[in-house]
Amino acid sequence: MRSLGILCLFLLQSQVLGATKIKRVKAGKVYKDHDDVHLVVNKVGPFNNPMETYRYYSLPFCQKHSSTAEEENAAREEAVSLNHRRDQEKREGAVRHRQRLGESIVGDRRESSPYEISFGDSVDWRLLCKEDLDTDDLTLFKDAIHNNYFFEMFVEDLPMWGYIGDAVDEDLILGESSSSRTFLFPHLHFYIGHNNNRIVSAKVTTDMERRVDITDVNVPKTVQFSYSVEWVEETLQWKDRMTRYADSRFLPGSFEIHWLSIINSFVLVLLLTAFLTIILLRVLKNDFSRYMELDDDALEEEESGWKLIHGDVFRFPENPGIFCAAVGTGNQLVILTLFHLCLALSNIISTTRRGSITAGVVVLYCLTSIVGGYTSMRLYRQMNGKDWVRCTLLTAGLFPAPVAVVFMWVNTVALAHGSTSALPFTAILTVTALYVFISLPLTVFGAILAKNHASPDFNAPTRTTKVAREIPSEVAWYRGRTFQVLIAGFLPFSAIYIELHYIFASMWGHQIYTLFGILLIAFCLLVTVTSFITVALLYFQLAREDHRWWWASYINGGMTGLFIYVYSFFYYFHRSGMSGVLQSSFYFGYMAVISFAFFLMLGSAGFQTSLVFVKYIYSRIKCD
Repeated sequence: MRSLGILCLFLLQSQVLGATKIKRVKAGKVYKDHDDVHLVVNKVGPFNNPMETYRYYSLPFCQKHSSTAEEENAAREEAVSLNHRRDQEKREGAVRHRQRLGESIVGDRRESSPYEISFGDSVDWRLLCKEDLDTDDLTLFKDAIHNNYFFEMFVEDLPMWGYIGDAVDEDLILGESSSSRTFLFPHLHFYIGHNNNRIVSAKVTTDMERRVDITDVNVPKTVQFSYSVEWVEETLQWKDRMTRYADSRFLPGSFEIHWLSIINSFVLVLLLTAFLTIILLRVLKNDFSRYMELDDDALEEEESGWKLIHGDVFRFPENPGIFCAAVGTGNQLVILTLFHLCLALSNIISTTRRGSITAGVVVLYCLTSIVGGYTSMRLYRQMNGKDWVRCTLLTAGLFPAPVAVVFMWVNTVALAHGSTSALPFTAILTVTALYVFISLPLTVFGAILAKNHASPDFNAPTRTTKVAREIPSEVAWYRGRTFQVLIAGFLPFSAIYIELHYIFASMWGHQIYTLFGILLIAFCLLVTVTSFITVALLYFQLAREDHRWWWASYINGGMTGLFIYVYSFFYYFHRSGMSGVLQSSFYFGYMAVISFAFFLMLGSAGFQTSLVFVKYIYSRIKCD
């Protein structure tokens, strides 16, 4: 009853907070001639720092449209004729719009604008407003221009971008100089394409001839903000309206590069797996022949290598609760990733809708929690674990806990900067409710299901001795843990290195990634290479009579996650223009979360492949 009351309170609060917001115009609306078209403003921010965004009206833009008399006076001064309709709907600016969860997560803060646009009616020039900008206002605009600020607007679900102004003759090293000038762009020209009475394209440009010099901020200025509208008949179908955004980012220019990188990675994986398979099969065949041919008396003298530790190899690892939780969480994240990529390929999750990818991850994580709970508890039972409640709670919190810690830090930094990247309270409540009422119960349900119905038999092919065998301490450097860890991370990372650049450019830039088929192939290649490398390194570890392979195989598999995090530093300092505390906090914080997710996924895949391998080789030999 208490949980139900909290949920009802949350829903009531959401309704109250959302009551003052404007309902969005549904994309695909069929317009009639002269119908009002709503233009929505979203945010502004430095182009090189995609996470450092602020409300559009954090800058002193027009929040109210000029009157007819003001427009006529301004038209006479500009020597232009007014050709717009006079009976259009008047709208106030800075009224918030209702948003989806994904839009809130990615930092959107959509608000109304005073622009008066009607379907099919082109406008040569209109006065938006006249603003008396004092020193503070001019300083805000000037700082924004020198920080390369862009703005974002929407017509229905079609985004438009433009720059606020431009700095001319600015020194690349010293910045503003005595000869440099700073210009504000107060005039916007909107190109809107339509087909079958639906809006299919939108673009905004600035007018260099109408720019205003705001270099000297100590002198107040009256700036005249204006706009024009051009309607264009398009052949583009409404269902294909988003393809131009993808085309302008990746396709077709780098499509060939994508496939070349995948082919290169595929050939690398094929050669690597074939090489390892042949080597291991030959070595194992020789081992099997040697062990099977020895008689019992000679066996005691000749026995060496991995057969020698048959009584210790299935000795369960230290901290089995944490280990099982890590394996279960990794399994859950692998299933989540595969489902998410398949849903994106089938267009069930829109790859172009703002925030849908992130929202899909949140929802799918909650729904796949049963996988994590079941697989972790099944393995825990097979290890004769007794504290199943602790194992279940570890599984439920192993990944969400680091995410929550990083989120609290970056959200605090965003709030301190007044950025829209700070998640709204309602969005935080929504995500928390999803975890508390869906993810956590499904994890517990999966654990109970495994506890009551999964087989408790581990089915080890050899018996485990009571006393652990001593592990040789002197090994060659190339057979040591440090070298193995480096190899385990480097080889799988090399298979995805090229594709990783495009993914980073999409995640931490303004590019749209749509090649999820290639991404699915790359992910499968990554898991395959990781599994083979982990098995190969496991064989060398067992051959040197080291039976502590459980955690070693997991860590070897997950090392690619560490390499991804190291690569993120290279990308930040050498491949991007990002800077500042806010952007750095978001970038390195969430890259740590993503790298940890890859560590769990690939570690789980590497361990489970290793477990199959170990059971296979020890089931083929005769042991006492």
